[in-house]
Amino acid sequence: MCTAISYKTKNFYFGRTLDYDCSYGEQVTITPRNYPLRFRMTNEIKRHYAYIGMAHVADGYPLYYDGGNEEGLAVAGLNFVGNACFFEARKDKIDLAQFELIPYLLGVCKSAEEAVSRLREINLVSLPFSDRFPVAELHYLIADKNGSYTVEFVKEGLCVYENPVGVLTNNPPFPAQLLSLGDCINVTSEEPRSRFSEIYNPAEISRGMGALGLPGDWSSKSRFARAAFVKLNSVPAGDGEEESVNEFFHVMNTVSQPRGSCRWKGGYEITVYTSCFSAQRGAYYYTAYGNHRICGVELFKHDLEGERIAAYPLMLHEDIAYQT
Repeated sequence: MCTAISYKTKNFYFGRTLDYDCSYGEQVTITPRNYPLRFRMTNEIKRHYAYIGMAHVADGYPLYYDGGNEEGLAVAGLNFVGNACFFEARKDKIDLAQFELIPYLLGVCKSAEEAVSRLREINLVSLPFSDRFPVAELHYLIADKNGSYTVEFVKEGLCVYENPVGVLTNNPPFPAQLLSLGDCINVTSEEPRSRFSEIYNPAEISRGMGALGLPGDWSSKSRFARAAFVKLNSVPAGDGEEESVNEFFHVMNTVSQPRGSCRWKGGYEITVYTSCFSAQRGAYYYTAYGNHRICGVELFKHDLEGERIAAYPLMLHEDIAYQT
């Protein structure tokens, strides 16, 4: 259960929540230009764009959940269980395992448009990373400063959709998510006008009643509507880096899941982390469930010509600034 958004003020931002009942030891991971990208079924790429994102590093290999590259392209994979479909290898396409898609796109593409074009050449294969990590059933939000796309590999094949709201959650498939916004057609950030009756119009009893009908539950459909409404109506205090990042996290907090509100298989689903990639600064910001402080790792302060990945453990414990 996750939510991803693209966001623009003066600059472009991109991020997501990871909602699950456990952590896999995620780390903010930098892949420099000369770290060899090795693939199971296609040729190694020795030099590529540098990128940064959240990954679980397994046997020295970064399994990316989301990230952005030095050119400003960003990609996130979200659970799409029951609808995602990957295929057998075929020699007339670029065969990639599912876990190789994000590194490949961030490594070779400068823009969302180029990534979408490159996807037409890719065959995503149902090949697990290992016995411990089965194939993840995902769909993807791909974005840059010029626009957003949703990408789904389903039994009918590859489906690419322009994403006018720059938001993605989980199921149902994206066209149904977008169509469901019709349920919120009367939701507004402004003061509502009473349409109750020509005979009697009740008075407002509170501010914010224009948003009556905006869903507040944790389902994918409801989080999609809530994130889209809040994002499209958000007004940051300014368009600088700090104001933009601050507003981004406020938007994402509207879909953050506290422990106990969503029980799952005897446990609780929580927002393990929330991320925000700043394309202009090359910074990857995050908060963790146990630490509300915004922490950051900067891609452009790393040796981009390096040959080894760099992984930064998350700061997981609350950092309270006492004033007494």
